[in-house]
Amino acid sequence: MSVKLVYFAWVRERIGFGDETIDLPPEITTVADLLSWLARRGENYAYAFEKAAFIRAAIDKKHAPHTTLITGAREIAFFPPMTGG
Repeated sequence: MSVKLVYFAWVRERIGFGDETIDLPPEITTVADLLSWLARRGENYAYAFEKAAFIRAAIDKKHAPHTTLITGAREIAFFPPMTGG
């Protein structure tokens, strides 16, 4: 499955770029699976996703918990929690 990944804020800074399109292995079925897989892709990804529980996700522009299935997603965005002020 090919999907566009978009990174925001310090996730983007730690990875070093804002987006990429990748082919996911078939065993990656949830947001949690994807976060775990991404964290193993290299140092910059490990650093960006070292505290995956704090990372928020959106699938096709709709917020999604880590248990959400990603099958059929065209875009998955990752961003840290945000506060107003």
